[in-house]
This record gives sequence, C-alpha cells and structure tokens, in this order.
Amino acid sequence: MMTESNPSLYVRLGGYDAISAVAANLLPRLIADEQLGRFWRHRGTDGMERERQLLVDFLCSASGGPLYYRGRNMKLTHQGMGISEDDWQRFLAHVSATLAHFQLAPREAAEVFEFVGSLRHEIVE
Repeated sequence: MMTESNPSLYVRLGGYDAISAVAANLLPRLIADEQLGRFWRHRGTDGMERERQLLVDFLCSASGGPLYYRGRNMKLTHQGMGISEDDWQRFLAHVSATLAHFQLAPREAAEVFEFVGSLRHEIVE
C-alpha cells in the first residue's frame, strides 16, 4: 500500500500531467525514427491521438495512478507487428532520451525501465 511517506511511482513521476508530457515527447521520437516509424506510417490524426491517450492511461495505471486502462493487453496489441529485438532496443533508447529530457531522478528512471523491460516478452516477436 502506498502512503504519504511511501508514494506510488505515479506520484513520484509527477502525476497525470507529467506522464502525459512524457508520452507527448516520446511518441514523436518513435514516429520520426527511420526504423520504428513504420508502425505509425498509415495512422490518421484521430488514431494517433487515441494511441497517445491509451499510452497515457496505461502508464498512469501501471505506475499506481487512479486511471483505468481500457485498452487491450500488450501481447494482443503488438501481435503480428513483427517487432524485433533491434526494434525493442531502439525503443528503449528513445525512452531513455525522453526520461533524460525530463531529468528524471535515477530511482524513478530505474523503476520505469524495470517496468518497461517486464513487457518485452509480450511485445517482441
């Protein structure tokens, strides 16, 4: 149980607005990447906004926040996309750059990477 003296990762990250800012910084990095951009090539504006909101909801929920993630699970969401280990490593590099951009403290950055890393087996084919 999280208490005031032991706040959740969600609280330590700065809550909804901070997580939303991270998603707003990360997604353009991924889309602009010459290798990873293929995953968004045929997405419309509305689809991109929905994806950004799902990412925010997922991150808020997974970090102990009050939001409920209504999207599909990670395995189903990424199934058939052909995400390789090289894609995964490029993704992690962009996550690292985004966290550095926001000067995330080492403890919180490590927790974010631990959580993101735990999803690898559901995403990489």
